[in-house]
Amino acid sequence: QGQLMESGGDSVQAGGSLRLSCEAPGYPSDKCVAWFRQAPGKEREAVATIYTGSGATYIGDSFRGRFHISQDGNKNTIYLQMNDLKSEDTAMYYCAAWVVNWCPNPANARRSFFPNWGQGTQVTVST
Repeated sequence: QGQLMESGGDSVQAGGSLRLSCEAPGYPSDKCVAWFRQAPGKEREAVATIYTGSGATYIGDSFRGRFHISQDGNKNTIYLQMNDLKSEDTAMYYCAAWVVNWCPNPANARRSFFPNWGQGTQVTVST
């Protein structure tokens, strides 16, 4: 298993879109991958999760309709598509992986569940 690596963060205007990527080299096809984010002064929160074995996806309630999680055919790249970005979306976005045969939805995805983390990619939304 290699190091998780996020990319795609950028500075955008409100209403814009971004797609974040998470590379997960050397991981098994069956795992739980999550996107978390953390804004300054706030707790790290789960945004979306995907169980790569089946492709089942889970989107946090406050993100449903704007954010979408998916994976490539090799199950080693996980995406977070973010649309209609708002200033409140400004945060460091992290990819996390947990080699397990299930995956919690974001409401139940605790930070401590995930032993593997990327370094984060910054998303800044201006108005």
